[in-house]
Amino acid sequence: MRHSKGLTVLAAILFIGGAVMTFAKGKETMKNKECYAGKWRGDKVVKTDAEWKKELTDEQYRILRGQDTERACTGLYWNNHEKGVYHCAGCGLELFVSGTKFDSGTGWPSFFGPIFPENVASKADHSYGMDRVEVLCPRCGGHLGHVFEDGPKPTGLRYCINSAAVVFVPDEKKK
Repeated sequence: MRHSKGLTVLAAILFIGGAVMTFAKGKETMKNKECYAGKWRGDKVVKTDAEWKKELTDEQYRILRGQDTERACTGLYWNNHEKGVYHCAGCGLELFVSGTKFDSGTGWPSFFGPIFPENVASKADHSYGMDRVEVLCPRCGGHLGHVFEDGPKPTGLRYCINSAAVVFVPDEKKK
């Protein structure tokens, strides 16, 4: 697998790795599950396959636990322009802030960096005859998408994330 030195170092850093709300099955909002705000502190969420199937929608389960991908331009957030924070749909960990989201033209939500480096993990992915870097939630191990080296400044990275792997929490409107 060929990586630039920068991505290899970043991948190594990313792999090392509030508010209370929750998700309701079938909902795209935070409700009934802990919303993990701030830097990941090393705790893990471990559940059985049956527990994940009960808590996640079929699409969330297929992507987060089955490492699948939604079709381009079909996800809830690929064209979202609201301000807020994207959390892991599996465990509530904060992953990306809207200020790092950009239109990559790929049909998936794309970000140039995570909210905190420790809030995403990565590993080599050689599936489908490709050499890629998979992006994972370090807290629950859920598959989020992939990271590529064709993003904008300041990082030059493009985190290509499945909408079903995240839940968007909009910023509260200030009066």
